[in-house]
Amino acid sequence: MTPELSSLNENQQMAVQWQEGPLLVLAGPGSGKTRVLTYRIARIISKTPDKYFRILGLTFTNKAAAEMRERIETLVPKANERTHLTTFHSFAADLLRQHGHHINLRPDFTILSQDTDRQTLLDEAIDEVNKFETEAKIKYSGEKLLPLITRLLDRSVTSDDITNVLSSNDISEPEVIGAIYTAYRGRMIKENKLDFGGLMAEAYSLLEQKPAVRKQIHRIYPYVCVDEFQDTNLSQYRILRHLVNPSTGNLFVVADDDQIIYQWTGASPKRLHALRDDFKMTVLQLPENYRCPPQVIDIANELIVHNIGRSEDRERLRAHKVGGEQSPIRIMDFDTFEQEAKWVAKDIAERSIDERGKCVVLARTRRLLEHIIRVLVDEEQVPAYLAMRKNEFIGAPMRWLHAVLRLANARQNREQLRRVCKAFFTLEGIDLNVKDIMSFASTEDGDYLRAWHKEILLQDGLEQHSRDFLVKSIPVLSDRLDFERFIRDAFEWFERLPENSPETWEHYTEFTEEKEAWEGLVNEIMCQYGREQVTLHLLLQELDLRSKAPKPPNNAVPCFTIHASKGMEFNHVYLIGMVEDQLPSWNAVKKGDSSREMQEERRNCFVAITRVQESLTMSYSREVFGWPKTPSRFLKEMGCLVLQE
Repeated sequence: MTPELSSLNENQQMAVQWQEGPLLVLAGPGSGKTRVLTYRIARIISKTPDKYFRILGLTFTNKAAAEMRERIETLVPKANERTHLTTFHSFAADLLRQHGHHINLRPDFTILSQDTDRQTLLDEAIDEVNKFETEAKIKYSGEKLLPLITRLLDRSVTSDDITNVLSSNDISEPEVIGAIYTAYRGRMIKENKLDFGGLMAEAYSLLEQKPAVRKQIHRIYPYVCVDEFQDTNLSQYRILRHLVNPSTGNLFVVADDDQIIYQWTGASPKRLHALRDDFKMTVLQLPENYRCPPQVIDIANELIVHNIGRSEDRERLRAHKVGGEQSPIRIMDFDTFEQEAKWVAKDIAERSIDERGKCVVLARTRRLLEHIIRVLVDEEQVPAYLAMRKNEFIGAPMRWLHAVLRLANARQNREQLRRVCKAFFTLEGIDLNVKDIMSFASTEDGDYLRAWHKEILLQDGLEQHSRDFLVKSIPVLSDRLDFERFIRDAFEWFERLPENSPETWEHYTEFTEEKEAWEGLVNEIMCQYGREQVTLHLLLQELDLRSKAPKPPNNAVPCFTIHASKGMEFNHVYLIGMVEDQLPSWNAVKKGDSSREMQEERRNCFVAITRVQESLTMSYSREVFGWPKTPSRFLKEMGCLVLQE
């Protein structure tokens, strides 16, 4: 069934009906870009029912990928059989599972999502280099070097180029740091572990070294689509160049250079220029905005034109909505931020309960948001939450479950054994010595999970209901790798544990929310890959790539940093802290108005105000946390201070 295109505007239809070759769609906020992308994929599938190729769609969040899959499945039933819609990181993990043996990586590799784990591995790399350092011992630590190593991985710098790259960027001791970088990448491969940057760097290395793998990808995916291209770092862009068949150039990219707000992760306006040059892209623009009131579009246009380096042919946004008699924009000024927070909280509290959940409070920094949340919750009794990524489960039940599964996947992983022992001690009060279990395992088959199981069953203090669970369920995991049954049994044990051991109640404060988050994530992964395709290591890798943040409370007011709000929309937006040194940031003010930092801060403001569907409230104070402040220059650039007068 071919999707109906009559509801699309002329430019949207042109994008959907694009046939062969490279196309760059410059899509402003609220322009229906996801709709265009999904309609185009659906159209290609429906027009080629007798073909077996698949379409690759890459984006940056699992939420966006899931939304695309759902939309396309609605347009073309069973479309998931011919599409692979995923994130850059998930695609890289999938690529390395299938072909990582070419670079000595096993498919059950572990993904390091915690900085502490990365720092430990980096410290080991530093110790390794120290053994061969003939001069003074290396003074660096993993904690100190990790940000630099991350930046190098995000640029997929090779071992051959590392010294030159460091020298050209005026990094001291380039030979030593280069050796550490090389050792770190080597240890990741040796220990079958990858961090997020290593995931992308090794995927690029594989594609660069193995033309046969590239050809296979070109055969499977003759069409490649990318959403939010402006967020790509150099590693991701280099991977993308290898994914596209050079003989056809079938690359469909949706991007917005006015929403590049992740320069700290490697995104850059230069990437769009490189894309246009490398692929000789035809450019199509989607300037019509279906989200915001026209008054908001007007100030957004006035703001963003102050940025230099934008696409020269970039059109101004055009509002599709018709404006009302009353302006949807409010500008509020206060003597202190304390007054600002109280006013915002009271204004939200006076709305209906249903409408509160359609509001959002945005700020450049978490500190401002944390203060607002305290006022909302403590003074106005309005539930609110700070949206942020959560890499690991916190409660003892979920920590134990996750660690046991990881240990089942990597039977000699000392860190996971330590976590299993620590979480079980919290749940049952039985303290096992990690070194003793490792020694016991070495005398048998070297399997830490089986050794832990045998050792825990020897403990007299083990509760009978826990003993019954462990006797029945651990062999299901250790011998048959039936992780789905083990997870079901574990949840039944968790539910009964507080009844038999009341002292464990204090460790269950987040259990309900974390269980719900776990079940939601597992369901997403099963839907994405198909239940029969999900192995234990695939499940664990995908879990490590995703946030474990629980579902927010109903009707609670979301409080987001501007970065976290990107891609979202809300009826009512409160943009707080509109002062110099906040938005724009202190660093941008220091660097000056023509700096890349100031350009990005202006894009931050542009992103924030274009989340609006109905009303926009911007506020500033003349004193923030005891420091005198002046109104943000962006208010003047938008003409908002004039509007106030």
